[in-house]
Amino acid sequence: MTSPTPITLAVDCMGGDHGPRVTLAACRRFLSTHPDARLLLVGRAEALAGFADPRAVVVAATEVVEMDDSLEIALRKKKNSSMRIAIEQVRDGQAAAAISAGNTGALMAIARYVLKTMDGIDRPAIAGQMPNFKGGGTTMLDLGANVDCTPEHLLQFAVMGSALVSVLQNKQNPTVGLLNIGEEAIKGNEIIKKSGELLRSAASSGDLNFHGNVEGNDIFKGTVDIVVCDGFVGNVALKASEGLATMIGGFLKTEFSRNIFTKIAAILAYPVLSAFKDRVDHRRYNGAALLGLRGLVFKSHGSADEVAFETALNRAYDAARNQLLDRVRERIAHAAPLLMGAQADRAEPAVTPV
Repeated sequence: MTSPTPITLAVDCMGGDHGPRVTLAACRRFLSTHPDARLLLVGRAEALAGFADPRAVVVAATEVVEMDDSLEIALRKKKNSSMRIAIEQVRDGQAAAAISAGNTGALMAIARYVLKTMDGIDRPAIAGQMPNFKGGGTTMLDLGANVDCTPEHLLQFAVMGSALVSVLQNKQNPTVGLLNIGEEAIKGNEIIKKSGELLRSAASSGDLNFHGNVEGNDIFKGTVDIVVCDGFVGNVALKASEGLATMIGGFLKTEFSRNIFTKIAAILAYPVLSAFKDRVDHRRYNGAALLGLRGLVFKSHGSADEVAFETALNRAYDAARNQLLDRVRERIAHAAPLLMGAQADRAEPAVTPV
């Protein structure tokens, strides 16, 4: 499908573990398959000088946010970083979305400072896909932006996640599950119990398609389209998923170098394990959306190769083409009465003067 107007993406070419060696290769691949796309390549001019394409423009930046930079350095000291300038292209209307493989905390902090949050959203969340046994991906949020969450935050995440899946997977009424230690409504801590109540209310008012509580194995079963949790739990699950593919890849390599019996076993198991490794390959699901901002920002894994970074570019392109921001705003506006009611219920009671 070709858009009537070109879609421009701003790419932080310096971020991540590999920098321009990977990001530029991914940009070439992306442009070859998206004739209606344009790229703003943000980074040090000398590092990007070899890239030549009529639909790509270099935007100079003199600084780079390193993976171990503190938030203070990234936000206050490096105001001419490739990460910040890429996000500013979105703010200024020069690009529809920004993509970076850089420091996650810095990216969220800079994006929130530059773009601000949407009306009705307290905290932006990181939403990404986890592979499931159905051959697709389960969208999960938050993946690390918010360690401590209130029930209202989890409700906001569910609403934003529903908008994301409806846009990127063309599912108009995606199912939502609340991650818990059991399916029963009586299980979990008080925050989870209250979150369940809010999500059931949202389902009753037509704001969500709430499935109910789900457990950790449901993420990989594909029981629901969206799994909502706080950022601490979400980030642990994400790293465990990535480690699974690495473990299988390591097994396939090492078992062929052992004795004759393990070699035979490895040969017999190779087709199944190889297919499973491909299915859980995190490169197929790279590109997490920073939801709740007044602009589109996508986070690529820091160690992404050119295939994985291209996947992130594709997701950002699809989000911009299908007007994800408008869909999030519409869903948040529809759910506003419930969100405001929940916040009012949690407010401190007024003290009557004696």
